[in-house]
Amino acid sequence: MVEIDGSIGEGGGQVLRTSLSLSMLTGKPFRIRNIRAGRRKPGLLRQHLTAVTASAEICSAKIKGAEIGSSTLKFTPDKVRPGDYIFSIGSAGSTSLVLQTLLPALILADSPSTLVIEGGTHNPMAPPFDFLQHSFMPLISRMGPQVNAILDRPGFYPAGGGRIRVNISPVAELAPLNLIKRGGLRSIQAQVVISGLDQQIAKREIKVIREQLELDRDHAVMRDLGTEYGPGNLALVNVASDALTVVLCSFGEKNTRAETVAAGVCAQAKAYLRSDAAVDRCLADQLLIPFSLSPGSRFSTLDPSSHTLTNAAVIKSFLDVDIRYVEISDGLFEFHFGS
Repeated sequence: MVEIDGSIGEGGGQVLRTSLSLSMLTGKPFRIRNIRAGRRKPGLLRQHLTAVTASAEICSAKIKGAEIGSSTLKFTPDKVRPGDYIFSIGSAGSTSLVLQTLLPALILADSPSTLVIEGGTHNPMAPPFDFLQHSFMPLISRMGPQVNAILDRPGFYPAGGGRIRVNISPVAELAPLNLIKRGGLRSIQAQVVISGLDQQIAKREIKVIREQLELDRDHAVMRDLGTEYGPGNLALVNVASDALTVVLCSFGEKNTRAETVAAGVCAQAKAYLRSDAAVDRCLADQLLIPFSLSPGSRFSTLDPSSHTLTNAAVIKSFLDVDIRYVEISDGLFEFHFGS
């Protein structure tokens, strides 16, 4: 039985999600206490409970403590059963983070799977669907599995109502991936997405992005989803290089000026472009599990967040993997994954 303290590091939901992922994958049962102790509302919220019950369904696990508000959970997995599944969060909780929990076991299963997850697809506290589609999934597919993510319906926080569909063709083992150098810059594309809001908000954000990143009209555009899915606002910048595409984002929120939202994503893009890092901070966090399952993988990134370092510590509780990170120069780090 692997014992996990959910209050370690930044004390968020990632400790639980990583524990679920690797318990399914390795067959090791675990017990976690102090779930999300570092958050304003600790314990299991609906999004986290969905990740627990979905994981349990996929591997026929026995669970104890799976209820809203619970701060402890015992999870005893059985064999992973790939197949076709539909999971509904029942709120605007992140579909991306539920998918993150389930994906590692299914990309290494013995037959294909299809996942439909309903909830929030664009949530300020999680990677948006655009990140999955353009940054994360292409890298997973380069490691061997073929993973295709489709946005059936967008769902912004707090309304939710979104739905993603993910088709997974697994492999027996993951191929190592080297993302130390990002190579030459191919393009910078910006997009401002609005739903149920005045187009003037998007126009103000686009103006800031064009000025700060020196983009022409064709490379900074507006996407108005109409009134059906909102309200919601998201500024995205895709930086495509020879090695990969990173997707940077900033969400509009109440009492936050459009110019502030746009300046936020521009600051992320400028910091990334000034550095020699291949991988941005969000992608670094998402790559830890797949890279830990493929010894020899490497990536360079900006100084890692506490979220990333906490995730690495939890991974080591389940896998016999050497995760080394060293500072190469001021603010530039390399992560190496070995057996």
